[in-house]
Amino acid sequence: MCRVLGTFVVLFLLLGGCASVSPFQPVAENVALYPGVIPGALVSADNEFVSRTEINNRFIEKISQPTLTAYWPDPQMRNGTAVVICPGGGYRGVAIDKEGHDVAKRLAGLGVTAFVLKYRMPSATTMAQQQFGPLQDLQQALATVKQHSQQWQLNPAQIGVMGFSAGGHLAASAATHFNTPVDTGSQASDVKPAFQVLVYPVISMQPGLTHQGSHDLLLGKNASKADEDAFSNELQVNADSPAAFIVHANDDKAVPVENSLAYYQALRDKQISVQLLLLPTGGHGFGMRHTYDWFLDLQQWLRLNGLL
Repeated sequence: MCRVLGTFVVLFLLLGGCASVSPFQPVAENVALYPGVIPGALVSADNEFVSRTEINNRFIEKISQPTLTAYWPDPQMRNGTAVVICPGGGYRGVAIDKEGHDVAKRLAGLGVTAFVLKYRMPSATTMAQQQFGPLQDLQQALATVKQHSQQWQLNPAQIGVMGFSAGGHLAASAATHFNTPVDTGSQASDVKPAFQVLVYPVISMQPGLTHQGSHDLLLGKNASKADEDAFSNELQVNADSPAAFIVHANDDKAVPVENSLAYYQALRDKQISVQLLLLPTGGHGFGMRHTYDWFLDLQQWLRLNGLL
């Protein structure tokens, strides 16, 4: 029997059988984010550049032209869930690969349609109100995905956000500021995410807790107390905020873990479903490359919440 099986395997290899066996690779495609001129954008030069060019580790800065890249899963696995991903970068740029494309590919492998958002960096030279530009892009992305939900075989009630570091602040802002869309032509239902996934997120803009670089680039070094409070998402949670999954390392020296702890407590206080995964080590910016595969915990959370 073993000889017969061995012969069969050899013949299979000689006939090129292995070449036809490969995992499905999600198809990436750029989709239109804004139908025309971006509301509130100022006429300016496009100075975007890649400051870190290593393969699979690029960092893009001075973004003034936002883009949305879709990763379409295997049609036979597509489950109606979608996630708009916001890579981090301190509101200076985005780690587009390790906190964007890498994440989208793995989500697509679960049947989730993933969208990587390259959002605009806050700048007084490219937008009328710099603190609202990134959030406007994310809200526009959520509205766009919802508008095309039937065409893209998505369930509008299963479209969430995911963010890393400052992208986590942006995602949490979408989860707390949906009642006041940046684009006044939008409704809360257009821009509200169904769930939020935050990885080592900047949450607060309060002195002593915030990531100072993110604070200064988003709000300015001399930000008013009103602006700091408005963009401290632990202060903006309401009873209608979406369920959350949060990951943070205890030894994060860039964004203190107290950001996630404060948001976790604020969500609990409002009786919002939240799961917090604290890792003993890992620092900041590990993306999908931590020795502990936190994505498996996220996968289980998505399944338990009926999203897979």
